[in-house]
Amino acid sequence: MSPRKGGSRDRMVLSAALLLREYGASATSIDRVLGHSGAPRGSVYYHFPGGRAQLIDEAVAFAGDFIGGLIENMMQGDDPVEAIDAFFSMWREQLVESEFRAGCPIVAVAVESNDEAPQLARSTAAVFGRWQEALAAKFVRHGLPEERGKRLAAFVVAAVEGAVIMCRAEQSAAPLEAAAAEIHDLLTYALRGLPDTGPAQRP
Repeated sequence: MSPRKGGSRDRMVLSAALLLREYGASATSIDRVLGHSGAPRGSVYYHFPGGRAQLIDEAVAFAGDFIGGLIENMMQGDDPVEAIDAFFSMWREQLVESEFRAGCPIVAVAVESNDEAPQLARSTAAVFGRWQEALAAKFVRHGLPEERGKRLAAFVVAAVEGAVIMCRAEQSAAPLEAAAAEIHDLLTYALRGLPDTGPAQRP
């Protein structure tokens, strides 16, 4: 999907999400979004009467739904371990292709203080919560107790996000690869080591 296709509102939301990945929330200004999206200046307050805070908030929701959809699609397979491996691979590909410039737009907003727009912290927390729910539901369906499934889901999201930040700092995929290997082993033990209750089990 290109930021220059579709209506000006959609282009601006997409551009804001893409810019957040590379530059963070503070540097994702209205002017930068307009330049990236090609939207007319007059459309800003027509589409976003709440100004920049509303635009960033909607970009968070858009990015959260997009990544959440990828997670849900990956979780449709029989093996949750393979699904998590694919999730890490997706992030590695994004980092490498962007030469370690593009991180997670949700983290970009979450790590900055948003005293003037406290709804942004709530929005990022809600996105992380939805991702964790999708992962936990899969783990529980494959035999884990609900509480353990929730803890593992939170750990996977935290490991991915932390590793992505480290990769950008180090300009290397090594932290993500290390996290992926450890999570793989942990989930293999937790899920495939259970009694045979589902398609993810291995003899």
